[in-house]
Amino acid sequence: MHARPRLSRDLVASLALDRASGLELPPEETLGLPERVVQFGTGAFLRGFVEYFIDEANRQGTFDGSIVAVSSTGSTRDAVLNEQDGLFTLAIEGVEAGAPRQRYRIVGSLSRALSARDEWDHVLAVARDPNIEIIISNTTEVGIVLDERDRLDAQPPSSFPGKLTRFLLERARAFEYETSRGVVVIPCELIDDNGDKLREIVRALARRWKLEPAFTRWLDESVLFCNTLVDRIVPGAPVPEEAGRFSALFGYRDGLMTTCEPYALFAIQGDDALRTRIRFADADSRIIIASDIQPYRERKVRVLNGAHTISVPAALLAGLETVRDAVSDERIGRFMRRAMLDEIVPSLDVPDAESFAHEVLERFANPYIRHALIDITLYGTTKMRVRVVPSIVAYAARTGRAPAALAFGFAAYIAFMRGEVQTERRAAGLAVPDDPAGERVRDAWHAINLHSNDEIAGLAREICADRELWGTDLTAAAGFADAVADHLVRIRRRGIRAALEQHLTEPVTT
Repeated sequence: MHARPRLSRDLVASLALDRASGLELPPEETLGLPERVVQFGTGAFLRGFVEYFIDEANRQGTFDGSIVAVSSTGSTRDAVLNEQDGLFTLAIEGVEAGAPRQRYRIVGSLSRALSARDEWDHVLAVARDPNIEIIISNTTEVGIVLDERDRLDAQPPSSFPGKLTRFLLERARAFEYETSRGVVVIPCELIDDNGDKLREIVRALARRWKLEPAFTRWLDESVLFCNTLVDRIVPGAPVPEEAGRFSALFGYRDGLMTTCEPYALFAIQGDDALRTRIRFADADSRIIIASDIQPYRERKVRVLNGAHTISVPAALLAGLETVRDAVSDERIGRFMRRAMLDEIVPSLDVPDAESFAHEVLERFANPYIRHALIDITLYGTTKMRVRVVPSIVAYAARTGRAPAALAFGFAAYIAFMRGEVQTERRAAGLAVPDDPAGERVRDAWHAINLHSNDEIAGLAREICADRELWGTDLTAAAGFADAVADHLVRIRRRGIRAALEQHLTEPVTT
């Protein structure tokens, strides 16, 4: 049996793909467009989000540009992307208007991938390209930070802001600080005021590196940093069985096939002048340009991401594997809905929070999306601080009492951070996502007597009081630390499901 051919531009141009039922092919004129976007990051989310939107704009003739992706290190993924001429298949699967729907599209907006580690000179050459208009990034929630060890002469600088500063400096100097060669920077990291924070770090590095005043003026006059909010569940690669089915259906191999849900929201803070500059925004009504995107961000981070973060530890301790497993589980699902609808939503002052929450629950139950719970634990402690702690504080301030479900979820997080689940995964040869901030919690477990309920309860209160972890002292939230302590003792003594059952039988205070 002959191996199926690899996805490529030549394959797309052949007649073989015309027989693939329902496959949306990229029009020939959209392939080979000039590179207008530099993207720091090559992960699945950007493929299912930014690449999709720009592909759609190219099909409509409103952008006419491609994306060159820059990774921190050369990877297998980058090699496959280049082997496939930047092409990949996007499977958009979910329930729309009450009916299941599946769409399959070959996305053609990527041109190539470059490794910053191995091809930094090539990355700087892209900075000198007059066609470049936009810089996009998605370097996780801890990517936009000032690294004081970064050096201008490093090949490349270690942090993303360091790489961006050096890239912008190369561009400014190449075009002699011409304002018309400025760019729009659109970070997709899920932090407050991501554009503003990134701009301040770039300016700080410029001062630290003693760069010429002309560069700082060029930054201020020519480079626009946008605050954004992104929302789409993009699990990434399909499970092997589905990947095999897709390969048989379409007749080719795709090492970068990506799955995502139908829902998407791309909110960018700006005005009509920004819309004119980025051009791809008019291709899809789900790209919103507004003078204030904070309500969209608050709703999404607190409801969707907050529900993920607070429920994932309990779900993993209960032996579940996916978000759909969690929302469908009788106990975990009830707990998730209680946390979301009874505590997170009432702590918010944003429009349509409750209707958005119900929509999120439907998205979590998407039968086509396999969103692995373990993946959500990447930088889980940082996510807890950003996504959940504000709801805990706001709920306690408004009601004068602890949010019971959030307290249970927080206790489950502390229990999860002891590391049994992670140890079992490693022993089975499975990946365990990084969570460096969580080392403080893991270390605290090693300092107590596990046979002492008082010491376990004391651990819970100690973790709640850690301002360095949470940015606040959670023992100040009325009754919260005591509730966490009680739940943590029960989880350790009786197991997650028995402790959860007891929690769910307790009356809901209104």
